[in-house]
Amino acid sequence: APGDVFIHNDPYFGGSHLPDVNVVTPAFHGATPLGFACVRAHWPDIGSATPGSYGATTEIYGEGLRLPAVRLVAAGVPNRDVEDIIFTNVRTPDERRGDLRAQLAANLRGVTRLQELAARHGAPRLLALMQEVMDYSERMMRAMLAALPDGVATFEDFCDGDGVVEEGEKEDAPFWIRMRVEKRGDRLSVDFAGTDPQVAGPMNAPLAVTASGIYTTVKMVADPTDLVPPNSGCWRPVTLVAEPGTVVNAVAPAPVVFANHEISHRVSDMLFGALAQLVPGRVMACSQGTSAIVTLGGVDWRSGGRYVSYETIKGGFGARPTKDGITGIAAGISNTMNTPIEILEASFPVRIERYAIVPDSGGPGRHRGGCGVERVWRVLGNPSQIAVCCERTKSPPFGLAGGGAGAPARVAVIGPDGVERELQSKGAFRALPESELVLRAPGAGGYGPPAERDPARLADDVVNGYVSPEAAAAEYGARDAAALGCAACARARAAGGRP
Repeated sequence: APGDVFIHNDPYFGGSHLPDVNVVTPAFHGATPLGFACVRAHWPDIGSATPGSYGATTEIYGEGLRLPAVRLVAAGVPNRDVEDIIFTNVRTPDERRGDLRAQLAANLRGVTRLQELAARHGAPRLLALMQEVMDYSERMMRAMLAALPDGVATFEDFCDGDGVVEEGEKEDAPFWIRMRVEKRGDRLSVDFAGTDPQVAGPMNAPLAVTASGIYTTVKMVADPTDLVPPNSGCWRPVTLVAEPGTVVNAVAPAPVVFANHEISHRVSDMLFGALAQLVPGRVMACSQGTSAIVTLGGVDWRSGGRYVSYETIKGGFGARPTKDGITGIAAGISNTMNTPIEILEASFPVRIERYAIVPDSGGPGRHRGGCGVERVWRVLGNPSQIAVCCERTKSPPFGLAGGGAGAPARVAVIGPDGVERELQSKGAFRALPESELVLRAPGAGGYGPPAERDPARLADDVVNGYVSPEAAAAEYGARDAAALGCAACARARAAGGRP
């Protein structure tokens, strides 16, 4: 009804994972429904035993507060009881109130704009135009797909694990995802037959999450210049087949928090790999393939208040058929930005000891994969509860057309005594003051044979620190990498730049 606002985060009812909170406001022109304004915002904490709501739980009930679609506002009157339930269950309620108010304000603006359009053009015409935009996207996507060659391709890959070490096991066990892709005419189907059953830990994706990864790759490959308006019409020519109860089509009460990004990353990467068999020369090599999440939480020794820090660490973007990859950037399904060190250290009781590009992490090739990035946090003052979620520690990002794989991810903790201990890719632990967390995001795959790389570009890589002289010799066959570097320095000086 007019004046209503709903809130929900249920992954089994249109959500993705519990930290992604949806605020939905219906829009009306008189008594005519026009649609909905919706803002999905990631809240850094939604409860659970772990700050940031990123624990390796075995049921969704342990992942935080699960909200069905409930009225937050009814006919313009806020429901304070619902707000009280929500903010009593999160660690930093004042910050979350700010998130919610921002979502409500954005929805109000969206509803107002829809109503203005309806007043200007009339509700029937506006609704017809909205439908036509979606139909237009479908026609365009069908035309884009029809221009690609028909064929069938298969691809399989494994994930590091689900974050839960089963009884009798010594480490997190990997699991497999398999896909069969068929392109026929103006349609594309992706079948996940043979994929492993859903797992104990939160690496289980609701079907909508899996679909998001597939749709991302379809759009990038079929429409590389972004001509097609992105809406549901785009996906009508795409069919997904996934058995319920598998890691790509989870059923309740399976935990899902990691899978929201890690499984969508993975199926997106896999579809790139499969489509490279059908449309070689149009697909980039594998990017970092993980969101590389780090959350820290506890009591800030400076203020005595609780804090939750949530970051995604950037890695390599895959090499392309005609270009190198990109270093230190959110790739694929990600849309997150860098957190500046100065802001992080001012806001939370941590110090960043290192934030650097990792040499030799970009996959070798005619076009080199983007390099990964390493970040090191030092915990200050009080103990901190840390959670990590990343992928590609065991299955590095693949190269294409003869290009090499990018370097895998790495996670470690250095205790106050200076002893370093390797960690699995997912899990939570308590860190004492002066402990350091080390997370190295993966590099990306290379494209084409490394021996075909332009020597001048390889020399620039050596000078810039992307490729070591040793790797230039071992991976690219450079006979005198040091001389290559000197030549690049000379070129830079001649051009008036810095070597």
